[in-house]
Amino acid sequence: VQLQASGGGMAQPGGSLRLFCGASGRTYNAFNIAWWRQVPGKEREFVASINWRGNDASYGDSVKRRFIISKDMSTDAATLQMNSLKSEDTAVYFCAAGRGPFGTDRYRSSYYEYWGQGTQVTVSS
Repeated sequence: VQLQASGGGMAQPGGSLRLFCGASGRTYNAFNIAWWRQVPGKEREFVASINWRGNDASYGDSVKRRFIISKDMSTDAATLQMNSLKSEDTAVYFCAAGRGPFGTDRYRSSYYEYWGQGTQVTVSS
């Protein structure tokens, strides 16, 4: 499975962006999907995850009530709608896919088998 993240760019504080995660090489509709982000010098941070059925979403504390993760079961694409953006949301965002029980492991980067290449999100006035 090759993951491709796209949709990053620049936004002003309070604005919105939508990120997309597509897959090629093999259908990944049985995979659980997550978005992570990273800034230089810091550890990768969990942003959001959604299970393979698309009915169980989780969010990191810093993005709750601002970001929405969803999964299109017909296209296998996952999206991350980012609203009310803040400067601290500036980072490289990665989508990741993993299989298996999706309990607290969803918050661990080691759970995910496949990673996209990352897309830059910059929030600045």
